[in-house]
Amino acid sequence: MTKIADLRGKTPDQLQEELLNLKKEQFNLRFQKATGQLEKTHRVNEVRKDIARIKSLLTTQKSA
Repeated sequence: MTKIADLRGKTPDQLQEELLNLKKEQFNLRFQKATGQLEKTHRVNEVRKDIARIKSLLTTQKSA
């Protein structure tokens, strides 16, 4: 799980890159779940929440 303080220190470009990586990971986790190979089920929720954190930060940085 990514801490919000760590994310605030990053530039918008770095946040976009992190968001892309998390979306790829989310896809892979969904694929593993569908095939019955998912071992760390809690990671699905962690990735989803990290994506939401980054999107929120990007939104607030754009408006500021």
